[in-house]
Amino acid sequence: MIVNNYMKAFAFLSVLLVSINLLAQKHVPLPHGMVFGDKPDTTDMLAASKIEAHMDKAVRVSTTLRGKVLKVTQQKGGWFELDAGNGRVIAAHFKDYRVTIPTDLQGRVVIIQGIAEKQFIADDLQHFAGDTVVGKKQHTVNVDPKRRLTFEVKGLVVDK
Repeated sequence: MIVNNYMKAFAFLSVLLVSINLLAQKHVPLPHGMVFGDKPDTTDMLAASKIEAHMDKAVRVSTTLRGKVLKVTQQKGGWFELDAGNGRVIAAHFKDYRVTIPTDLQGRVVIIQGIAEKQFIADDLQHFAGDTVVGKKQHTVNVDPKRRLTFEVKGLVVDK
């Protein structure tokens, strides 16, 4: 009986010491200048809010952007969302799937280099071939106007 109480006390103390040790660890934020993938070339850098005006009628543009990460959607493969201003979002992912980014990137300003691409979806009431019916069978596409750009990232550097 006494041994049982000592074992319970020992187990409780060991769990307590381990948890205190884990809580005492300081979290180190991502340092300025940390690079994921290739180091971006910052000579022709644009603000993420100006990319659509820069692209004009081009479908794909190779460029370098500076913007704020809204959310890291998937760490493996480097999937994240970049703020493009006016409520718009750029869905970005790394070209190299082996790149893993931390969730701490959320809220940080980053510089990314890669290929911006416009997404085209038939939402302007055009019909597909043979789709001329009306009513319940009519084809409808719900397009989110905030998600019209994708970005294939070759390199990222933490700016702020």
